[in-house]
Amino acid sequence: MMIDHPLLGLRDAQEFTYLGDASLIDRPDWRSDTAQEEFHDYLYLRDNPAGEHRELWYHEAGDRSWLVVTRNMLTHEITQVELARDVARARGRSK
Repeated sequence: MMIDHPLLGLRDAQEFTYLGDASLIDRPDWRSDTAQEEFHDYLYLRDNPAGEHRELWYHEAGDRSWLVVTRNMLTHEITQVELARDVARARGRSK
């Protein structure tokens, strides 16, 4: 599988480490009144979709960047690759 890195171009997936669901970028606020329940869900509850899914990948054997990869879980086709910092910044502006 090849990943089209936004800065470095096409790279072999073996250069990367898969680190899970990209929704982990949205960490709960520990000061919230419902923080205990929110952190329980954050840590233990995961979706297992059949279809498009956003994942975190770490470019371990390269520039050490974090990526959000949108991939079809049935076909493994990658439809979008973004720098995780850009995704996190965009979410911060939309809140």
